Amino acid sequence: MRKFDEKEIIIASHNPGKISEINRLLFPYGIKTLSAKSLQLPEPKEVGKTFVENAEIKARASSNASGLASLADDSGLVIPILDGDPGIYSARWAIDSSGKKKSFAFAIDKIKCAFKKKALSPGGHKAYFACALCLCWPDGYVLNLEGFVYGSITFPPRGNKGFGYDPIFIPTNHRLTFGEMSPAIKHALSHRADAFKKLTMCCFN
Repeated sequence: MRKFDEKEIIIASHNPGKISEINRLLFPYGIKTLSAKSLQLPEPKEVGKTFVENAEIKARASSNASGLASLADDSGLVIPILDGDPGIYSARWAIDSSGKKKSFAFAIDKIKCAFKKKALSPGGHKAYFACALCLCWPDGYVLNLEGFVYGSITFPPRGNKGFGYDPIFIPTNHRLTFGEMSPAIKHALSHRADAFKKLTMCCFN
C-alpha cells in the first residue's frame, strides 16, 4: 500500500460542510490543504453509478487540473425502504423539477413525502450514511475506501449543528440527531470518520 508523503493536498469539493469536516480530519497530519472551491477548479459531472465511482471522478479531476494530490469524498444517505434513495443522488434531491437548486430542507421534505407513500413496517425508518474516499496522487495512482454509519430517520428535523441530512438522522444507540450533536461527537461516529480511519491506517501511519 502506498504511503502518503506529499506536502499538500486538494480537498476535491465545493461543499463548505464537507471541506470543513475533511480539514478537521486532516489537521493532525500537518498536511497543507487547499480546496477545489478555493482554487476555482471546475466541478466534474458525477456520472458514476456508485459512491466510489463518483469519488474517483472528482479526485482525478482535481488532481489532473492542479498537478497535486487530491482527496475526494462522495457520500450520501441511503434509505432501504425508499429503494436506496436518495443514495448517490443525495445532493441532487435538493434540486426541483425545473432544475433550480434548493436547500436541503427542500430535500428533507421530499423524503418525508416519500415516507408518507409507504406503508412502513417495523424497522422501516432504518437508514445509513455511506462515504467513499478516493485519494489520487499526481501520477494517477488512486486508493478507494468506504465507511458507513447506521441508524434511523426521524421527523421533524432536529438541530442545526450539522449540514445536509444531519437533522433527520439518529445513529444507532444514540438519541440525538447528527444535527444536534457537537461536531466532535459527530466526527467520531460519522461515515466519513469511518472511511478516514481506514485511509490513515493505509497511508498516513
